[in-house]
This record gives sequence, structure tokens and C-alpha cells, in this order.
Amino acid sequence: MSELLTRLFSKLYRMCFAFCHGWRFQNIGAGTALFRPFRVDGGKGINIGEKTVFQRGTWLYCCGVEGRKAVLSIGDGCAFGYNNHITAVGQVTIGDHVLTANNVYISDNLHDYEDISVPIMHQRVRFKREVKIGEGSWIGESACIIGARVGKNCVIGANAVVTSDIPDYSVAVGVPAVVIKQFNQQVKKWDVLKT
Repeated sequence: MSELLTRLFSKLYRMCFAFCHGWRFQNIGAGTALFRPFRVDGGKGINIGEKTVFQRGTWLYCCGVEGRKAVLSIGDGCAFGYNNHITAVGQVTIGDHVLTANNVYISDNLHDYEDISVPIMHQRVRFKREVKIGEGSWIGESACIIGARVGKNCVIGANAVVTSDIPDYSVAVGVPAVVIKQFNQQVKKWDVLKT
């Protein structure tokens, strides 16, 4: 009975979310919800598709720097774990049906560290590179994706730090993340790669 009540509450919450919070975003699809507490900065640059769910502790940040217009686009049917932080100062695009575990960080920017006499927190934030995460990918617990592209239907392992591109149908792990397995389309089987 409690499971039924939980599902009913969840559905009701998602139905009401767009009505109550839709004004914060450029676009928010039907059935999408961020569970409280959440934080949204620069919501007018954020587009979220339908039936996408963000668990508690989500922070979505979309504010341009260096004269750029920031855009954060998230597809349909995505599921984000607890305490995810997604920040765009240029462009971050997340495809449909992407799944993230908890504590995932996705960013297209870095703090500059040019002047050693100035604390890093007082140096500028700089756009690194557009981030794209392909449809159907899964991002593991506490992974970081910074200025990189992740192909479609990829797995990014727990605690991985992704700073370079990951091709479609790949499994990547480590710091920095490296591809350890990739699906070979020609022979329809997985190739295990030497690391």
C-alpha cells in the first residue's frame, strides 16, 4: 500500500511541478520534476524535455560568461540521481533517456588559474568546451564530465573524470577516463581494449 501511495504522490507532484515552477525555465516538458530541495540559476536558458526527473539536491546553473549566451538542454525521459550539479556557461546538451547516479558533476567550464598571487576563487570562470551526452547513456556515481562529449549508449564508471571525448557504445572508467570496452558495429560484439 505504501508503494502505491508513493507512486501516486510522485505522479501528482510531477503533474503540479510545471504549473508551479515552469516560469523559472525557458521550457519544461510535461511530467518533468525536480524534487526539493533544488536550486536553479539562469533558468531562462534551460530547456528540459518531457518526463525527466531530478532527485533532491539538484543544482542547474546556466549563466553565460565571456559574452556567451548559455544554453542547457536536457532531453525526454532522463533520470538524475541525488545531488547532481550541471553547469553551463556556454552549451551543455544531454540527450534523451540519459541516466545518472548520485553526485554527478557535468560542466562546460573551469576556473582559471593563471595568476598565482590571486586566490582561484577570485579568478574568472572560463568556457572550456561544449558538453554533449548522447542518448541512452548512463553516468555512474560521483563521475565528472568537464568539457567533453560522451557518445550515445555509453557507460561512464563511478568516480570517472571525463575530460576528452568518449565514442558511441563505449564503457569508460578511471581518472582520467579511458575507454575499456567498445561495441564493434561490424561484427556485433564487444571489443575489450587494452589500457
